[in-house]
Amino acid sequence: MRGILVVKKTTILRYLLLFLLIAAFFFTKPAIENALSTNYEKNQWEEIIRTFFERRNNCLLAADTQTLESMYLTSEQNGLWAFENEKIRLEYLQNWAVKQGIAILRIQSCPTIRSIKQVGRGYAFYIAVVTEYQYRYSEDPDAVNTFKIGTYHSLDLIPGSEEDSWIISREWYTDPLSDSLDITAVPEEVTEFIAAHASTDSSGITEQRKAAVQYADTYWTAGSDGQNTYEYNSAYTNYNSLGGDCANFLSQVLYESGGFKKNSYWNYRGAKGSRAWINAQNFKNYLLYGGRASLIASGDYLQVYTHAYALLPGDIIAYAKKGKITHVSLVTGWDSKGYPLVNCHNTDRYKVPWDLGWSEDGITFYLLRVNY
Repeated sequence: MRGILVVKKTTILRYLLLFLLIAAFFFTKPAIENALSTNYEKNQWEEIIRTFFERRNNCLLAADTQTLESMYLTSEQNGLWAFENEKIRLEYLQNWAVKQGIAILRIQSCPTIRSIKQVGRGYAFYIAVVTEYQYRYSEDPDAVNTFKIGTYHSLDLIPGSEEDSWIISREWYTDPLSDSLDITAVPEEVTEFIAAHASTDSSGITEQRKAAVQYADTYWTAGSDGQNTYEYNSAYTNYNSLGGDCANFLSQVLYESGGFKKNSYWNYRGAKGSRAWINAQNFKNYLLYGGRASLIASGDYLQVYTHAYALLPGDIIAYAKKGKITHVSLVTGWDSKGYPLVNCHNTDRYKVPWDLGWSEDGITFYLLRVNY
């Protein structure tokens, strides 16, 4: 057995602030306000923010907590919390990579400043960020895999001790890796099983499943990767600040591209979705009990990870904590070892390994075959 341990640290206050961030981001009209007391132009702020993300990503790759800590005002509580969150993410990514048998090659972020406002000692930013991760398996070094995550940041910068330097005094954001960052003991045979698996043949995927993936790839985030500017589908209400948008997003996939018809129980009208449309628990139950999906397997990671290879693009994974479904995602492909990848909202994911960010004890996975 190989023991892997990451310290978990969540508080009610933290989740409250995250909720306020989401509400502020999605209900505030994006605008760049003048930075009144400096001579910085918009492009200069963009370079400062881009440099922060680049330095932080390099710290994550190198496991450099000392440089990482120097970027934060750790003498104050908000800055300390922000640093500790990044340190936990660093440790989690390292340990998940060990479990997976991979090396993370590159982390590259593309931040888009949505607003700037002078506050107190410095400046407050709302930022949409698309971050691309590249990795490869030690057993297959020539195949480079890529996934992306979308995050929405409330970030405060204040002047540093050196001239024209800045330091992070506060940062809150929707983190796709924050759902469960404890990795418990994982048998070595898990890594060996993943490494031994071959790539998956996608030639037999039906047109409906391809259409479902295309929709999920089009509307997966509201950020930009420098090449594409993404948006959620504006024809639907964004429920991120109202409890979560994951089920709403997958309902859109099934209706818009999967050929599923609305009914009195599963419905969206008048800018409002029914409970089965927008609530993850009700959505999962509706699919199973309504005959629109069947259960491939359920259980903790060790009970289902071998069954996950049976998933096809267009299938669904539901994630439960303490017996309640809290999240759903759509399978959108496989990596070079046939490991299923997912797209989702809430914490925006694009072609992300299906268990990344869901690693602690007490998580139950439901693998659903969707009946297109």
